Amino acid sequence: MDKPEPFLAVRVHHLDQSPGCTGLCVGYERGNWRAEQLAHHAMEWLPEFALSAAECEKMSHANAVRFMRRAAKAVYDSQKFEKRGEFGELFLHIAIRQVFGSLPAISKLYYKTANNETVKGFDAVHVVGLPGELELWIGEAKFYKDISDAIREVVRELDDHTKTDYLRSEFALITNKIDDSWEHSETLKRLLDPNTSLDEVFTRTCIPVLLTYDSPVLAAHTACDDAYAAAFTEEIETYWRRFAQKDLPAELRIHLFLLPLNTKEDLIVALDKRLKQWQER
Repeated sequence: MDKPEPFLAVRVHHLDQSPGCTGLCVGYERGNWRAEQLAHHAMEWLPEFALSAAECEKMSHANAVRFMRRAAKAVYDSQKFEKRGEFGELFLHIAIRQVFGSLPAISKLYYKTANNETVKGFDAVHVVGLPGELELWIGEAKFYKDISDAIREVVRELDDHTKTDYLRSEFALITNKIDDSWEHSETLKRLLDPNTSLDEVFTRTCIPVLLTYDSPVLAAHTACDDAYAAAFTEEIETYWRRFAQKDLPAELRIHLFLLPLNTKEDLIVALDKRLKQWQER
């Protein structure tokens, strides 16, 4: 599956620690944090984030605008956008795809029954790896201003969402939504089958977690120079340690993505503006 060119810079990337950690940088342009540019880039991912695999296959030069409009409307169609969490889910989608080359298994937004409905369950369902070594990546995202709030809430959800009953229920919902035309559908269905032990599932599962927050480091700089890079790395590793010290599910591998913002308020306005432009085309 083709994907947009990378926009986010990977400034911190640790796979040799538990949980793993990736720090994603938006960067600056002419002294300003690139909120508008990130909003433009995020729109490039809308079709595969919001549409089914079959719909994405049907996209062409002739019908691209129609499918983009449909994808934009699937996110939300509301004037009350400040507390919507869909963009956190979109950034989680982008992070897994860009950094680990994942493939989306299902789109939660495709199965909305109403435009502004909040869909529960995992915030991303992707797969990573070759067919014989396929891993399930089921993620959680918190599109927040405060890192302490984001960590607290995601730790609570990780505890709730890794209980056996919840997993079995969620796996059944995921299985029912897998597009049969998708190349890995049968492999993933076998992994999520009720007869497959969770012990086996856990050896082939990762939980990617994406947290955003308003960053003091980003507010204090205007360019990606050496001083910024050092401060960025220190901040990411500080918040990674804070997250890693929590009571996390021991049986499952977790990978933490941190996406610092300057600020969420500016970014959400830019994202909403771009989304509505596509909805009105």
